[in-house]
Amino acid sequence: MKKHNPLLYPLHEAQRLGKSVYFNTMSAGLQLQRALLGMTGFYGFASKSYAETANNYLTASTEMSERFTKEYVKPDFNITHTDIGGKKVDVTEEVVIDNAFASLLHFKRDTKRNDPKLLIVAPMSGHFATLLRDTVKQMLPSHDVYITDWKDAREVPLSKGDFGLDDYISYVKEFITKIGTDTHVVAVCQPTVPTMAAVSRLAQEKSDCQPLSMTLMGGPVDTSAAPSDVTKLARTKPLSWFEENLIGKVPSTYAGAGRLVYPGFVQLFSFIAMHPDKHTDAHVEMFESLVKGDREKADKRKAFYDEYLAVCDLPAKFYLETVENVFIDQKLAKGTLTHEGEAVDPGAIRRTALFTIEGENDDISTPGQTTVAHRLCSGLAATQKYHHLQPGTGHYGIFNGRSWREEIAPRVTGFIRSTAAKAGVHYDEPNKAVVPPRFEEPAPDTPTTDDKSGFGKKRNKLAA
Repeated sequence: MKKHNPLLYPLHEAQRLGKSVYFNTMSAGLQLQRALLGMTGFYGFASKSYAETANNYLTASTEMSERFTKEYVKPDFNITHTDIGGKKVDVTEEVVIDNAFASLLHFKRDTKRNDPKLLIVAPMSGHFATLLRDTVKQMLPSHDVYITDWKDAREVPLSKGDFGLDDYISYVKEFITKIGTDTHVVAVCQPTVPTMAAVSRLAQEKSDCQPLSMTLMGGPVDTSAAPSDVTKLARTKPLSWFEENLIGKVPSTYAGAGRLVYPGFVQLFSFIAMHPDKHTDAHVEMFESLVKGDREKADKRKAFYDEYLAVCDLPAKFYLETVENVFIDQKLAKGTLTHEGEAVDPGAIRRTALFTIEGENDDISTPGQTTVAHRLCSGLAATQKYHHLQPGTGHYGIFNGRSWREEIAPRVTGFIRSTAAKAGVHYDEPNKAVVPPRFEEPAPDTPTTDDKSGFGKKRNKLAA
């Protein structure tokens, strides 16, 4: 693969340098104004309260200017402890496997509790795995948690080779096998397809490390089942368009110099372009909170955007193969997906119970895309299949925020523990958990592409 947009990264680097110069100039001017404002003589011309308000305004302007121009680096998970039964338990990060493009990270709890081993498969879609910090924190009290910690492709030297969809599937297989028997897997968004493929291949190989359960959350299992703006773009453009317009070459200033990538800044622009008004309003509110001196409210907004604006590059091979195999051709749903030359057969899955979760207002992986997994996993009994549609929740809310903490996470915990119990695997007494309802697959001729058909309402009743 040699095609790419030769201007993509150079233009970005020039813009980044220009923003830095702009901020340094702007910051110096604002700091000078703040210094003049603080002079004693100033109060002869204005009241102290006015001076304080003006100072807050200048402080807010300085901070917002810095936020608009700074480069957001990979955040830390910063999970140092969890609460188990009202007791504070220390948590340390432990790298179990360190591969070229991802590490298997273990959140090791200082406890002897016997809890379900849980692998969270994070998306490789522009954000770091830390985007799932809230997902991890909520599962830690009742689970022994691992996560796929994907690396920024622009920092991976060319000598480490390339990385495609096959490699992603192999990584998931390797990580599951390393964690061992009786593992449970949760895949969030993009990795639902490669995770299903990995579990399918383990089943086809009759591996002893087939997971006890697999939870798929808001993912593109079959993008043709419920079209969105994302899937429409894939359908209207040839693969060559993505290659020629969205692929760039990492410049010499990074460890991965010369590597072809789908840059994180391009993906971030796509995310923001989907809801520009929402992000504009959020930053206006952040500025107003800073002016009013409401640091707590402003800090909550800042924490979110510190995470949201921290992006990483994807290997071009993986990105293009995902576009082609998942979004254009829907190969998993059509039964034509292969891994290392072998057919991927979800029908071979018999030991791994399935739980699908969708958000009613998800406009990235719209309701209907993930539930196709139940049809594909034809080897599972009805009592091994569960589904939950979260009312009023968008894509991000499936794995983060109040809906995740209060509604979805308890169901996942209940599903994992009830599944294990059926398999004869028992753990220590859990925190309170809600067991999900039995999934009832819709008839093959039931419309699934439009919630106005009433299918969405039917799923809501099933998930109630």
